[in-house]
Amino acid sequence: MVSHASVPTLVALLASAVATVGFAVYGVRLARTTSDFLVASRSVGPRFNAAAISGEYLSAASFLGVAGLIAKYGADALWYPVGFTAGYLGLLMFVAAPLRRSGAYTVPDFTEFRLGSLRLRRLASLVVVLVCAVYLIPQFQGAGLTLRILLGVPGWVGAVAVGSIVIGTVVGGGMRSITFVQAFQYWLKLTAVALPALVLTAHFFGDRPATADLGPWLRPGGGLGGPHPLYAVYSLIIATFLGTMGLPHVLVRFYTNPDGRAARTTAATVIGLVGAFYLFPTLLGAFARIYAPQTLGADASDAAALLLPESVLGGLPGQLLGALVAAGALAAFLSASSGLLVSIAGVVSTDLLRGRIRDFRVAALIAGAVPLALSLMVVSLDLSRTVGLAFSVAASTLCPLLTLGIWWRGLTATGAAAGLIAGGLMSGAATAVSVAGGVPDRAAGGWPAAVLSYPAAVSVPLAFATMVAVSGFTRGQSAREVARAFARLHAPERLGMGADRERGLRSA
Repeated sequence: MVSHASVPTLVALLASAVATVGFAVYGVRLARTTSDFLVASRSVGPRFNAAAISGEYLSAASFLGVAGLIAKYGADALWYPVGFTAGYLGLLMFVAAPLRRSGAYTVPDFTEFRLGSLRLRRLASLVVVLVCAVYLIPQFQGAGLTLRILLGVPGWVGAVAVGSIVIGTVVGGGMRSITFVQAFQYWLKLTAVALPALVLTAHFFGDRPATADLGPWLRPGGGLGGPHPLYAVYSLIIATFLGTMGLPHVLVRFYTNPDGRAARTTAATVIGLVGAFYLFPTLLGAFARIYAPQTLGADASDAAALLLPESVLGGLPGQLLGALVAAGALAAFLSASSGLLVSIAGVVSTDLLRGRIRDFRVAALIAGAVPLALSLMVVSLDLSRTVGLAFSVAASTLCPLLTLGIWWRGLTATGAAAGLIAGGLMSGAATAVSVAGGVPDRAAGGWPAAVLSYPAAVSVPLAFATMVAVSGFTRGQSAREVARAFARLHAPERLGMGADRERGLRSA
């Protein structure tokens, strides 16, 4: 039986889910070829693609996690929204246009094109699956947490519900389908976070509470709840600033642009859309600390944004605003999960299977079911903490591979493989320890705990240094092959150097 207080929330959640399915069905009608499923036939305009990227990128960590961590830790947690936004500057400057001009369909496809190694391509495929799986798990966990807090249902219900919708939409229409879904969900999420933040801002100026006890919370330097706070903050900055350049579900979006110029326009527009969004979770985090600090202990910090409106306003206005936040949270889980699943399915279907639509659908089913099962078994951390670990893995693997592959002629396949392994093992091991049960008691409080919780400051330099050092001692491609690849990556597309390579992809 649904309580009276949860009726608006239930209606909002159902409306969000129904709208998502409706847009997905519309996209399914337009999906006909393998190219539609992988890259929407490279026909998505920059503004529409920017909204879709923003909807995909602003995950549960952005919607709930940022507000909760700011409420819990104060000024130091502001590096999460700053890093998530500023990461697109690096993507815009160094990766977006050359990646689109490469003509690749996936990151492993780019890897083989640039370095000419099938073994390296397979290793890159494994890394893509690892990054996306690590990112998918907290989305499903967050969905379970949200529905458990709001509706009182078991945690697995929310995870299974979101997983089923995501798998269904991706299997039905792939990239073509979720593009419509994610563009719509960005504006839903922006409304769902902006309206409560603005209402609470008006309430704050109308009835200012006492804030004398917020001094330590407002001052930076306290860290994020673990040992060696300064190291943790710098490591977080590295992970969020560089991790965006290595997120497969973000990178694959730039393959959907018609050309490199559209890719740059898309990246610049995303910076504005994402930056505008992050203003409001920051406000919600501050208001949660001021008005409702008791919500921080209710069910981890991620509950703060969900419980804040009703805690402050009460009555029907609080219920309605809380229902809007819940609808936006569900949209966040669905949009981010859809993009991640498309990335995994695209890599698995083209690298391990035969690249047909049927193969994509089989890969999507498997790739969605495995992280869903893992989300029910592993430890649930703060959403932004778990996503921060995924950013660390991306920054330690695909970021150095792409930046060095695009801008340094001396990179070799052996050097790239060594760097992927070194950075991947370091960041992956830290992630595994964190989600499997946390840092052992004997390591808690020291440097091992700090590095395992925030590995990027160690794993990212290790990956870059390993790629450069090993490349210096190994033989790469011929000068002519490297020159041909660089001409394709950096020459203006009007010269014909950036035309798509023939992939031989077959429609169903």
